[in-house]
Amino acid sequence: MVRPYWSGQIRISLVAFGVKFFTATESRSEIRFHQISRKTGERVRHQKVSGDEGPVDNSDIVKGYEYSKGEYVAIDPKEIENLRIPSRYTLDVTQFVDRAELDPGYFEKPYFVVPDSDAQSEAFAVVRQALRKTGKVALGKIAFSGREHLVAIAVPTDEKLPGMMAYTLRYAEELRKPGEYFADIKTPSIDSDQLSLAEELIKRKSAKFVPEKFTDEYEAALREMVEAKLKHLPIPQDEAPQKSAKVINLMDALRKSVQEDESPAPKKGPGRAAAKSPSTAAKKGIELVKAGTAKSRKSA
Repeated sequence: MVRPYWSGQIRISLVAFGVKFFTATESRSEIRFHQISRKTGERVRHQKVSGDEGPVDNSDIVKGYEYSKGEYVAIDPKEIENLRIPSRYTLDVTQFVDRAELDPGYFEKPYFVVPDSDAQSEAFAVVRQALRKTGKVALGKIAFSGREHLVAIAVPTDEKLPGMMAYTLRYAEELRKPGEYFADIKTPSIDSDQLSLAEELIKRKSAKFVPEKFTDEYEAALREMVEAKLKHLPIPQDEAPQKSAKVINLMDALRKSVQEDESPAPKKGPGRAAAKSPSTAAKKGIELVKAGTAKSRKSA
């Protein structure tokens, strides 16, 4: 198993048990670029320099806080490591909240949480089961990576998984105020028939979330471009979106989108009509909605 990102204990009042955090994400991008000179094609190297001193060795670099313009107080990394911060080794649970209370905007990065040893498994399992039955999430703080993080401890959505999840959360002061961006949005009256069709369209396109179905198309396009250059083939170009010649209103767009997404009842026998591809129907529906939106904007 890989090295844990953080090791310590979770403490809830007088109950404490050791845990390990493992990062739950990884970069899977296989296309990576280096900086090269346009003239020579050679790789560009970066050096750390200091004024007239020239290149500086990493061992001679310390942190500096600028307390005045051009004036710094030097801080050695070891001095930071020796700071007395209780949350460096212990996550004290300060409260529990309903899972629905945490706005997705606060979530930052996920971690897998496992017991530190078999001896810690009993308390770990009891707390885990209690969180699942109550639907609560534990909140506390941990210091790592040069700052103290607000952390949420929760159980995985998959009940078969025996571990827990930890999520670093953004502080409220780190989130911009939505009112500043939403203030100019107009709120027109909503037609009940349009709303019903929109709800029906959502219902027809609702399905279980399968993460594996979604892939990085940008990565695939980059790979295609690189392979084309290596083989001295024409570079694939982005195609301009096709504009619909017929402009229809929102009601028609919604109605036709619902009709396009209908799955025709299968007929028995060899003369059965082929069902339309869901992806094709989805694309047509999107085009119609966009066309209707464009018209509504013009009329506004």
